[in-house]
Amino acid sequence: MHIVIAGGHGKIARRLTRLLSARGDNVTGLIRNPDHADDLRADGAEPVVCDLEHASVDEVVGHLRGADAALFAAGAGPGSGAARKQTVDRNAAILLADAAERAGMRRFLVISAMGVDSPPPPGTDPVFAAYLKAKGEADADIASRPGLDWTILRPGMLTDDPGSGRVTLAEHTDRGQVPRDDVAAVLAALLHEPRTAGRILELISGSTPVEEAVRAVAGD
Repeated sequence: MHIVIAGGHGKIARRLTRLLSARGDNVTGLIRNPDHADDLRADGAEPVVCDLEHASVDEVVGHLRGADAALFAAGAGPGSGAARKQTVDRNAAILLADAAERAGMRRFLVISAMGVDSPPPPGTDPVFAAYLKAKGEADADIASRPGLDWTILRPGMLTDDPGSGRVTLAEHTDRGQVPRDDVAAVLAALLHEPRTAGRILELISGSTPVEEAVRAVAGD
């Protein structure tokens, strides 16, 4: 497969790129900062500088043409204010989906977050509340598109612990943690499992091997 990853220098994206490259997939990583290009090349990806906060749909379409799938892994990140949650976590995801449809690409994956379908509880940090709202609106927009074979993955609290290769993957799980290594492994498996299209899935650490967990939600 040829996969385009938006937010290609992110912690999950880089782990995923190394997994995909190792199994023979071609990866294009969209990055905002050209200084990150060498890191992506070292991971096995072809870097493309594209600032999704300011790019046009036509520009993004040009980066998607000929690819088999796109993954939205971008985020405003820690330290950014509420406004950038809207422009990156919401608007950039929708822009990528618009471009995928226009490019004729169907397979589309999103890294989202748990809790985005409900109003945040009282006392939630305003910037984090803005993040949840932005992700929820992006998910709702993408899930409404019959022109995309979308899968939305909502991991629990992310850690940098070594991956175990064992997870709990379902439409609804308990709250919990999950290493970024295991999130990347699940995404790699989802990309090659078209029967998970149209599903919103939650992910935490568990006892089921990744490939088995993906096959189970696909219907095996």
